[in-house]
Amino acid sequence: MAAYVAGNRPAFLSLFERWAPRLRQLFVRGGLRGEDADDLVQQTFFQLHRARNDFRAGSTVRPWIYTIALNLRRQFMRRAGRKPEHELDETSAPAAQTADPDAAIDSHHVRAALRSLPDAQREVIMLHWFQGLSFREVAEVVGATPTAVKVRAHRGYAKLRAYLEAAGVTVGGAPSYGQGEE
Repeated sequence: MAAYVAGNRPAFLSLFERWAPRLRQLFVRGGLRGEDADDLVQQTFFQLHRARNDFRAGSTVRPWIYTIALNLRRQFMRRAGRKPEHELDETSAPAAQTADPDAAIDSHHVRAALRSLPDAQREVIMLHWFQGLSFREVAEVVGATPTAVKVRAHRGYAKLRAYLEAAGVTVGGAPSYGQGEE
């Protein structure tokens, strides 16, 4: 990012190649159709370009780009006045591409469980569990304290666990609140 801010135009391509797939995955797992997810990825990078001079030297790109992306997703959902949509063809999900039918079923249940969560809990879980951000980074992205983020994560993971157990899915791989993380 520092190279791009300094005027190195090819650095933008490096940023795009690294972050676009992650952002698309975030949008699709968050309930957007593929075309809408692609549009929001493009808008995220447009916003990144427009705000590049606001990027603080020495900061990490990850929380900054996720903040832009989630703000655009919220704006999209508000403007559209609707709940997340899901494609009929769920073959884009990693577990659905495996030869293990149980993994595809579990993946379906996880997506359904995520859709059942309130937005604030879903965002925290998407960023923490699926995108690998620390609670501190998630707090920076969503504009909350690390303690508030941990509470959202705890409640969200508890709801996910309850939803999955009610669906008869064995729960064991989902992270739990505060696994030794700051």
